[in-house]
Amino acid sequence: MKPKLIFCLLMASVLFACSSKPEKSPQCGTVSGYLVPDSTKNLYPVVVTHLDGKPVISKPNYWLAPGEHEFTVAELINNPKLKVMLSARKTKTLTINVVSDEQYHLAAKFNTDRQYTGNNSGYWEPIVWKTEPLKCELPASPHE
Repeated sequence: MKPKLIFCLLMASVLFACSSKPEKSPQCGTVSGYLVPDSTKNLYPVVVTHLDGKPVISKPNYWLAPGEHEFTVAELINNPKLKVMLSARKTKTLTINVVSDEQYHLAAKFNTDRQYTGNNSGYWEPIVWKTEPLKCELPASPHE
């Protein structure tokens, strides 16, 4: 065999081997804040301020690698029963164990078991109010 032919056959087999391997994209889950929860169930929207301790601009979806992620959120409770001072309306954190191909929807649960006034911040808690399956592919930048 001629060296040129051998080289071409070798390169063709290398290219074929590379192209025949299935590419596995990184696994991820999605945490979302775009769905408006049911206020008749005392659930309200939240705004994400920090993700894993880093400040973020709130957006509808966060595509994340599987594992624990900490969200710092601010509540957007619009209810006439809420009578706490503005200074009591502080951010809270929620840790979510993200699983591949799951979507988690965030909300603020307004605790109506008693009347909250003054600086009592116990009037709400961040929760995952809904989960559902969602095929997820991690973007180039994991916090996009």
